[in-house]
Amino acid sequence: MKKLDIEKARPLIRMAVEEDLGAGDTTSELLFREDTPAKANIISREEIIVAGIDVVREILKQYDERLKLKVLVSDGRSAHVGSRLATIEGPLRPMLSAERVMLNFLQRLSGIATTTSKYVRAIQGTRAKIYDTRKTLPGWRILEKYAVRCGGGHNHRLGLYDGVLIKDNHLAQLGTNFPAKLRRIVREAKKVKGAKFIAVEVDHVDHQLNHVLKIPDIDIVLLDNMGQWQLKHAVEMRDAMCGKNEKPLLEASGNITLDNVSAIAQCGVDRIAVGAITHSAAAVDIGLDR
Repeated sequence: MKKLDIEKARPLIRMAVEEDLGAGDTTSELLFREDTPAKANIISREEIIVAGIDVVREILKQYDERLKLKVLVSDGRSAHVGSRLATIEGPLRPMLSAERVMLNFLQRLSGIATTTSKYVRAIQGTRAKIYDTRKTLPGWRILEKYAVRCGGGHNHRLGLYDGVLIKDNHLAQLGTNFPAKLRRIVREAKKVKGAKFIAVEVDHVDHQLNHVLKIPDIDIVLLDNMGQWQLKHAVEMRDAMCGKNEKPLLEASGNITLDNVSAIAQCGVDRIAVGAITHSAAAVDIGLDR
């Protein structure tokens, strides 16, 4: 699993700390001396996949360098009800000040990892893999996509800059003679530096996919909002025209849920893009107990 680049997350972490701490934690400053020692445990209160421990460490540093984190359950690992994820030792006042911000990050990221893992488990035994989308909270994308990896999922493009994705709205602007125009565009796309893949989205098998499959150098074809019979038809068409182990890969997207993801995977697609693993993942219950 690709590690989190914590440097890219620091601006968001600093903003969150400033938002919550402001001029200072007036309550803790009234109640406790600055050097009062303390020890506390981060506890999972439900079955989860952990994500965000490195973020917790960075948040603690923002409050006080003396706060030390001992990790007991690493990112990507499962935790049960009552599991100790980590122990924090250091001065009590900054520890209490950091609690809410720390848990906000850890609960949300672990929620995404936990939700992702449910989708990954649901399609075990098929050739498909679960991918995320760009449906992320503004400013949180690096962290949320990291959480997806912790849950066993895979990352789609990070933004508009690192992948060429010609969507149905783009195709519509090319007109009825889109195949010839698309072929030229794909040739130009191959020259784009930093683009990890070239993908084309289709929303109709017989009227679009048959043309797209004839164009070389397309890495992925997105099958948008298609029913199971259409997905199976698309897989059969790709296998017949391109061979089972050849590109392009076929990716199902649109209205994917835990209820239907297994059936979609069994249609033979290679990838399944699920916006819900980020935009609809519920935060899990994690607490700080002394």
